[in-house]
Amino acid sequence: MNFQGKTALITGAGKGIGKAIAIALAKEGVNLGLVARTSADLEAMAASITQAYGTNVSVATADVSKRSEVEAAYQKIEADLGAIDILINNAGIATFGAVTEMPPEEWERIIQVNLMGTYYMTYMVLPGMIARKSGNIVNIASTAGERGFATGSAYCASKFAVLGFTEAVLQEVRKHNIRVTALTPSTVNTELAAKAGLKIGDEDRMLQPEDVAELALATLQLPERVFVKTAGIWTTNPQ
Repeated sequence: MNFQGKTALITGAGKGIGKAIAIALAKEGVNLGLVARTSADLEAMAASITQAYGTNVSVATADVSKRSEVEAAYQKIEADLGAIDILINNAGIATFGAVTEMPPEEWERIIQVNLMGTYYMTYMVLPGMIARKSGNIVNIASTAGERGFATGSAYCASKFAVLGFTEAVLQEVRKHNIRVTALTPSTVNTELAAKAGLKIGDEDRMLQPEDVAELALATLQLPERVFVKTAGIWTTNPQ
């Protein structure tokens, strides 16, 4: 894929994996539409990326669990930057607890952000990609979408669903020359993991956001004839 002049929209772009992917794409000359809930994170990122790499950056605040906010964010970024060539569905949350102990509202919130947020933004972006017969969608899933674990019922359900969604949409749109891929990293050293209380050994042995960004970049650089459903990346100290 020739990145020069392309435009990417990234959700959950203010921190962690989303921020790392944004920087990796900016280094390749990609214009960026950055979406997150916190405007301060986005404005700081936009300023530093524009100064460092000279790419065009548009920012929009949105809670991806809310369809109206996703629509408004997409419309703003498209108006600022034009057609979206790459969509990175990265926004996600995690809370862990026994299924009988987690409040239903929290369970629903995880599904709404991780699954419905992915669907809402894909729904907005796909018509343009289909019309142009070109596009690349990368959904950030997890090894938790391949194997369940105790206290992870909501998170695992959301990520299993993202993998199923990825495969179904791929089958729908590959005839339009659109690639849809899910990345399945194991635990990544991010603020989300820290808030969830996850510890898998020394931090320097955990996956870093930049590791996932490298995989995303490699996936996007595959020849257009190559279609993949999932690409995995694991820590050097799996547990």
